[in-house]
Amino acid sequence: MNEFAAIILAAGKGTRMKSSLHKVLHPIAGRPMLHHLMASVETLGPAHKVVVVGAGREQLEAALGEDTRTCLQEPQLGTGHAVQQAREALNGFSGDVLVMYGDVPFVKPSTMQAMLDRLQANDAPAAVVLGFAPEDPLRYGRVLTDEDDRIVKMVEFKDASEAERACPLCNSGLLAARAEELFDLLDRVGNENAQGEYYLPDIVNIAIADGRTCAAVRTEDPAEVAGINSRAELAAAEAQWQAEQREHWMAEGATLKAPETVFFSYDTQLARDVVIEPNVVFGPGVTVAEGARIKSFSHIEGAAIGEGAQVGPFARLRPGAKLEKDAFVGNFVEVKNAVLHEGAKASHLTYLGDADVGAEANIGAGTITCNYDGYFKYRTEIGPRAFIGSNSALIAPVKIGADAIVAAGSAVSRDVADGEMRMVRAEQMVKPGWADRFHDTMKKKKDAARKDKS
Repeated sequence: MNEFAAIILAAGKGTRMKSSLHKVLHPIAGRPMLHHLMASVETLGPAHKVVVVGAGREQLEAALGEDTRTCLQEPQLGTGHAVQQAREALNGFSGDVLVMYGDVPFVKPSTMQAMLDRLQANDAPAAVVLGFAPEDPLRYGRVLTDEDDRIVKMVEFKDASEAERACPLCNSGLLAARAEELFDLLDRVGNENAQGEYYLPDIVNIAIADGRTCAAVRTEDPAEVAGINSRAELAAAEAQWQAEQREHWMAEGATLKAPETVFFSYDTQLARDVVIEPNVVFGPGVTVAEGARIKSFSHIEGAAIGEGAQVGPFARLRPGAKLEKDAFVGNFVEVKNAVLHEGAKASHLTYLGDADVGAEANIGAGTITCNYDGYFKYRTEIGPRAFIGSNSALIAPVKIGADAIVAAGSAVSRDVADGEMRMVRAEQMVKPGWADRFHDTMKKKKDAARKDKS
């Protein structure tokens, strides 16, 4: 495989998105659409990555890594003009160039590779275009080919005749060419068209007029090259991605009780025999080990869930949460930056933040770790087999020893030794007959108030 460079066009203003966030930074499955595309490009090992920017340049430069160069297109005079702006960034590069679009995030690495491979075929095409055949070709530009998918002509819809518009093969906009030829051809592109712009596809017609071969590669899945220009199209892309991931994880051996209600992040990882009940949402950074069960209405982000562990229903795991084998987090339990070791349980109505919960420990309902004093965070350590009674407050930094018991309703601010029982409660006051006298007095006041109103 020859060295190749990727040029990604992202200079558009994205006005239809109606957002202060750059269009290509809008997330799909928790990841900016541009980064979906960049990750696919990265699997092929590009020698160079260049993103052409315009409006929102600062946002894009902040979102891209140091190994990706940016170049400015200003003013914006069409796709051909946009690619020309990358000339300086690729000065001296003699390999292949793949041109893509930041708002077309789902192009598969195998499709990119097919374009590059076709560029190296024996007939040495000057350019390779990715075509697709949607059910409704709408106003896409057309790719007219012979029986061997050699291109006869490229034409924009607005400039096409009725006969040319009848062609089902449409132009995705993606194109591959050798670097030197690409920029030489772009120098010859004019703007004598309905929009007065410099069209990238025109290099194909120029090369054909020179007697060169140009070729089309077809994708069988039109959704692969779907562009995203509006909130509605963003939602459709999210739905498409989620549907594919649900099918993927079920094929890998996970059970999804109601697949259409489960939402994954771009990096969610599930092992075999994981069971996911309805209405579960995964944020970024989640791994789930074999045999774990995620119950309904749970939200999980930045967490590692161990073998056979159970979560929910109505649980929330935040970044840094780790559940080891057979640990259990029940309804209305929130865990953040805390580890529940093997067999540890927090069954309901509990907050565990910045904590280490020992194996087989039991956390009673209503328990919280008081981990923040308004300035700094502190950790709570709970030993193996410890029992924390309901409605307890563990005021960090504090250690609860192995096999220790904290009595219900305690506010513990000092360490508890192994095997010790700690009870921290105010002395109970008893006043016999006080409640009866209170009720009698209040009833009389209420009756008097009613008489005054009447």
